[in-house]
Amino acid sequence: MFVTASILGATGSYLYKSGADAADGTIVGYVLSPRILCGVCCYVAVMVLFVAAFRRGGALSVLYPVYASTFIFGALISRWAYGTPIRLPNVIGMMFLVLGMYLMGRQ
Repeated sequence: MFVTASILGATGSYLYKSGADAADGTIVGYVLSPRILCGVCCYVAVMVLFVAAFRRGGALSVLYPVYASTFIFGALISRWAYGTPIRLPNVIGMMFLVLGMYLMGRQ
Protein backbone atom coordinates (compact mmCIF):
# COMPACT_ATOMS: atom_id res chain seq x y z
CA MET A 1 0.00 0.00 0.00
CA PHE A 2 2.79 2.41 0.80
CA VAL A 3 4.59 1.75 -2.50
CA THR A 4 1.34 2.57 -4.29
CA ALA A 5 0.99 5.64 -2.07
CA SER A 6 4.50 6.76 -2.99
CA ILE A 7 3.76 6.40 -6.72
CA LEU A 8 0.54 8.37 -6.25
CA GLY A 9 2.41 11.01 -4.24
CA ALA A 10 5.00 11.45 -6.98
CA THR A 11 2.25 11.55 -9.60
CA GLY A 12 0.41 14.16 -7.53
CA SER A 13 3.54 16.30 -7.41
CA TYR A 14 3.92 16.03 -11.18
CA LEU A 15 0.28 17.02 -11.65
CA TYR A 16 0.77 20.03 -9.34
CA LYS A 17 3.80 21.14 -11.36
CA SER A 18 2.23 20.63 -14.76
CA GLY A 19 -1.01 22.23 -13.56
CA ALA A 20 0.86 25.25 -12.22
CA ASP A 21 2.73 25.55 -15.51
CA ALA A 22 -0.55 25.49 -17.47
CA ALA A 23 -2.57 27.75 -15.12
CA ASP A 24 -3.06 31.44 -15.79
CA GLY A 25 -1.53 32.49 -12.45
CA THR A 26 -4.76 33.44 -10.70
CA ILE A 27 -6.13 31.71 -7.63
CA VAL A 28 -9.24 30.71 -9.58
CA GLY A 29 -7.01 29.33 -12.33
CA TYR A 30 -5.19 27.17 -9.81
CA VAL A 31 -8.34 26.00 -8.03
CA LEU A 32 -10.09 25.08 -11.28
CA SER A 33 -7.08 23.50 -12.99
CA PRO A 34 -7.96 19.89 -13.89
CA ARG A 35 -4.34 18.81 -13.40
CA ILE A 36 -4.09 20.37 -9.96
CA LEU A 37 -7.45 18.84 -9.01
CA CYS A 38 -6.18 15.43 -10.13
CA GLY A 39 -3.06 16.04 -8.02
CA VAL A 40 -5.27 16.73 -5.02
CA CYS A 41 -7.12 13.45 -5.72
CA CYS A 42 -3.76 11.64 -5.75
CA TYR A 43 -2.90 13.04 -2.33
CA VAL A 44 -6.33 12.11 -0.95
CA ALA A 45 -5.72 8.56 -2.21
CA VAL A 46 -2.32 8.61 -0.50
CA MET A 47 -3.96 9.45 2.82
CA VAL A 48 -6.58 6.71 2.35
CA LEU A 49 -3.80 4.18 1.69
CA PHE A 50 -1.91 5.42 4.77
CA VAL A 51 -4.95 4.88 6.98
CA ALA A 52 -5.65 1.45 5.45
CA ALA A 53 -2.05 0.32 5.97
CA PHE A 54 -1.99 1.54 9.56
CA ARG A 55 -5.38 -0.09 10.18
CA ARG A 56 -3.90 -3.41 9.06
CA GLY A 57 -1.29 -3.11 11.78
CA GLY A 58 1.55 -1.43 9.92
CA ALA A 59 4.07 0.33 12.11
CA LEU A 60 4.83 3.97 11.38
CA SER A 61 8.56 3.37 11.82
CA VAL A 62 8.47 0.67 9.14
CA LEU A 63 5.92 1.99 6.66
CA TYR A 64 6.74 5.67 6.53
CA PRO A 65 10.32 5.15 5.30
CA VAL A 66 8.85 3.21 2.37
CA TYR A 67 6.98 6.39 1.46
CA ALA A 68 10.40 8.03 1.00
CA SER A 69 10.53 6.18 -2.32
CA THR A 70 8.26 9.02 -3.52
CA PHE A 71 11.48 10.94 -4.17
CA ILE A 72 12.75 8.17 -6.44
CA PHE A 73 9.49 7.97 -8.37
CA GLY A 74 9.43 11.78 -8.56
CA ALA A 75 12.88 11.83 -10.13
CA LEU A 76 11.84 9.20 -12.67
CA ILE A 77 8.66 11.08 -13.56
CA SER A 78 10.66 14.30 -13.89
CA ARG A 79 13.10 12.54 -16.20
CA TRP A 80 10.23 11.22 -18.34
CA ALA A 81 8.13 14.40 -18.38
CA TYR A 82 10.75 17.15 -18.45
CA GLY A 83 13.97 15.43 -19.44
CA THR A 84 15.54 16.29 -16.08
CA PRO A 85 18.85 14.46 -15.88
CA ILE A 86 19.44 11.95 -13.11
CA ARG A 87 23.08 12.38 -12.20
CA LEU A 88 25.43 10.32 -10.07
CA PRO A 89 24.71 12.30 -6.86
CA ASN A 90 20.99 11.69 -7.44
CA VAL A 91 21.57 7.97 -7.88
CA ILE A 92 23.71 7.86 -4.73
CA GLY A 93 20.96 9.66 -2.82
CA MET A 94 18.42 7.16 -4.12
CA MET A 95 20.63 4.30 -3.01
CA PHE A 96 20.80 5.83 0.48
CA LEU A 97 17.00 6.08 0.49
CA VAL A 98 16.68 2.41 -0.39
CA LEU A 99 19.29 1.45 2.20
CA GLY A 100 17.49 3.55 4.80
CA MET A 101 14.17 1.94 3.93
CA TYR A 102 15.77 -1.48 4.31
CA LEU A 103 17.38 -0.64 7.65
CA MET A 104 14.21 0.97 9.03
CA GLY A 105 12.16 -2.04 7.93
CA ARG A 106 14.38 -4.54 9.74
CA GLN A 107 13.14 -5.45 13.16
